[in-house]
Amino acid sequence: MDSILIIAGENSGEKYGADLIREFKKLHPSFTFDGIGGKDMAEEGVRILFPVEDLAVVGFFEVLSHIPRIKKIFNRIVEEIKHQKPAAAVLIDSPDFNLRLAKKLKKSSIPILYYISPTVWVWRKGRLKTIKKLVSKMMLIFPFEEKIYKEYGIPAAYIGHPLKEKVKISFTREEFFKKYELDPQKKLITLLPGSRKSELKYHMPALLESLHLIQSEWDVQFILLLAETLESNFLLNFIPPLFKDLKVFTRDHYEAIASSDLVLSSCGTANLEAALLETPFIAFYHISPLTYFFGHRLAKIKNFSIVNILAGKRVVPELIQKDYTAERIFEETTKILDSEKLRAEMKSQFREIKKILGDKIAPQNAARELEKLIRENS
Repeated sequence: MDSILIIAGENSGEKYGADLIREFKKLHPSFTFDGIGGKDMAEEGVRILFPVEDLAVVGFFEVLSHIPRIKKIFNRIVEEIKHQKPAAAVLIDSPDFNLRLAKKLKKSSIPILYYISPTVWVWRKGRLKTIKKLVSKMMLIFPFEEKIYKEYGIPAAYIGHPLKEKVKISFTREEFFKKYELDPQKKLITLLPGSRKSELKYHMPALLESLHLIQSEWDVQFILLLAETLESNFLLNFIPPLFKDLKVFTRDHYEAIASSDLVLSSCGTANLEAALLETPFIAFYHISPLTYFFGHRLAKIKNFSIVNILAGKRVVPELIQKDYTAERIFEETTKILDSEKLRAEMKSQFREIKKILGDKIAPQNAARELEKLIRENS
């Protein structure tokens, strides 16, 4: 029976991987999948060798303490490649791990489909030379990336953004408020602090402090959307026992975002989710000072949020590193809640971003690209 190796090192990436597998099995139900993923990929029948959380580490200096564990995972995957001899490999994002693994796959003559490009338009453009040597084809999720890969002569295709199909709601704001016993007379602010433990560590203190400031000015209620990769007990480390004004949700995330007056979101996939749901948001990010110092010197980018990058201008506020304070969160929150014009402009720009992403159905296109790759190398 033919097998395919699939590696996802991020929570969002493993969901995209699960969608790809689901569509591919409609074309070729006999294939099996092995690799690194989470519950979504497991539900699609993937034999999970390591959970996705084992690779979800951000920042050069943060990674250093995890090197022995990551090396152990890497060596196990290499052994699995030798044993299984997969028909192809699908590598999803996580370039620090996946591009190293690609070298081993290339030596074993295993074709590689790379899903979600490293952010070569931000920094480490030299990775394009590595990708050209190792990767059979890139599957891109942002249309502007095609030009970059074409210039380097790298086989690549824009297949659409997978979130376009996933971001849907099942019930209205009124139904959402009723289901969770929220006060319709109060404004709703939703917090998205990130999907990694390190992100909660750096984001929660200022975020919680800002809630007190916001409450002093606005009649508002707060909910926090807990990522599937995190446990409630870990989150409780950052919330004072007497702090009762924050509800934690583990489901109906899209309905929560769509029903909110404002979202406070860590940079990443959640920014695009908010934009697709046309909910105004503030983007923020904070990492260790050393990681930021070296990364910022190398990065060639004006905006950090993917929404601002797609728009080509500052559509939503960004509070990055030293600007990420409770006072700045409060200031930007006040600006947005105070101005219906500003909110309308944001929503208008979000609709333009939807047009930029187009109507391509990413999971189906990804499955066809994988089918084509296997056929060409069989």
